[in-house]
Amino acid sequence: VRIDGPFTEGEPSTGQITHPGYEHLRWEAVVQKIDAERFFSYTWHPYAHDPAVDYSLETPTLVEFQLEPTAEGTLLKVTESGFDKISSARRAEAFRMNDRGWAGQMKNIESHVTQNP
Repeated sequence: VRIDGPFTEGEPSTGQITHPGYEHLRWEAVVQKIDAERFFSYTWHPYAHDPAVDYSLETPTLVEFQLEPTAEGTLLKVTESGFDKISSARRAEAFRMNDRGWAGQMKNIESHVTQNP
């Protein structure tokens, strides 16, 4: 995702998705909380992939990134909650796609941290 502009609590964050096959989609989330180097959260509409659907009518999920110091370094916890508020017609698919997406992103983060200690 190419993000447009800085992150500000309570403000939307937008950008262009660059992942192959999803380039036609825009990234849109609302930043909820920033505690530099410790915590970051936002709300968004997961797997909002169909341009003909108005996802703004759904309650968004909450994504939280938490960093905790450990004896070995730093632990990153990523949690996404609120799937129970997504319509039952698309809940399972949104969860499945996000589960797969987050697994890939965690590998990307691990690779980046390993190469840039």
